[in-house]
Amino acid sequence: MGLDKEFENIKSKEDFVMFLQQLRLNLEARPEEWENVTLADFLESLQAYTEDIEGYYKNRHLTFDKDKPTWRVFAQLLLGAKVYE
Repeated sequence: MGLDKEFENIKSKEDFVMFLQQLRLNLEARPEEWENVTLADFLESLQAYTEDIEGYYKNRHLTFDKDKPTWRVFAQLLLGAKVYE
């Protein structure tokens, strides 16, 4: 199952833990698919993507409660930071 499918199925902490494992394995197996492979670059991208996440939801006409993030939102932030510039 791809990371996008893993992300879509996150409903619990356990699902999020499994997603983290898959994210790490994806980096190890396919670093060429990652824009941000160093920790510094990844964290910078994570910060920027976190700041912009509300726009992502707004552009897709989805609801987003910034005061009550879900495990899925955490996973989305990490997945986005993989390639966000």
